Amino acid sequence: MREPDDAPKRAPARRAAARRGPLTYVLRLIVIAYLFFLIAWPLYLVGQNAFKDGFGAMRDVLTDADTVDALLLTVQIAAISVVLNTVFGVGISLLLVRYDFPGKRVLNALLDMPLSVSPIVVGLALTLVYNGRSGWFGPALEDAGFQIIFAVPGMVLATTFIALPLVIREVVPVLEEVGDDQEQAARSLGAGAFTTFRRITLPAIKWGVVYGVVLSLARALGEFGAVKVVSGNVLGSTRTATLAVEEKYLNFDKDGAYATSFLLALVAVAAVIVVSIFKPKGKR
Repeated sequence: MREPDDAPKRAPARRAAARRGPLTYVLRLIVIAYLFFLIAWPLYLVGQNAFKDGFGAMRDVLTDADTVDALLLTVQIAAISVVLNTVFGVGISLLLVRYDFPGKRVLNALLDMPLSVSPIVVGLALTLVYNGRSGWFGPALEDAGFQIIFAVPGMVLATTFIALPLVIREVVPVLEEVGDDQEQAARSLGAGAFTTFRRITLPAIKWGVVYGVVLSLARALGEFGAVKVVSGNVLGSTRTATLAVEEKYLNFDKDGAYATSFLLALVAVAAVIVVSIFKPKGKR
């Protein structure tokens, strides 16, 4: 009997199915249990405690002026940080993939430092550089009318530093995969650098950029350590939502802390889910 024309395509799937055994399902169970107890269950408990008395805690949070100011400041800082990291992240990605230059490996290694250095250390380092009294650049900046530490600019710097590698690490693999053949063809036909980027490069890396933006947004919304050091935690001025969560929890307002935490987690999780839903199937 003659095999169907797609038999060669089905052969790898049949071999993979044949290799499945009890160990495969045990490993899957371990991974699912690990993710459940590490991620899903804690997030569920936050939501459960936020709504254990109905919508009262959430209503109190959304009608409290100080908490609303903290949430708005968090969104503002996160938005600025995401824009900065997107622009510079795409530029640095192009530099790493499309060009060879001395010190390239060193630069590539330095870009991962925000993932390995404690946020507290980041905050202290920024303070040493931009402190208005003893920092390297702080006194000169304050003389010019710019306060960095214990002000919003320092909080933006800290948040941007922490989320720096996320766009780059999403875009670099995509650039390496698509190559530069189409870009060279466009340049050979007379297209300028900006036109080539807008018409060729950007559409090719679009979903890498989107995922990098989502990860940067989630990271920026949840930043605590570095922001705590450089902000001063002044009520109504430099207190972000994560600092408000700590303040509420320490002041025995656990319902308010859970409700604020739930809002932050909801935005981050919703962003990831929306991107996953609307991303084309071939890109998932």
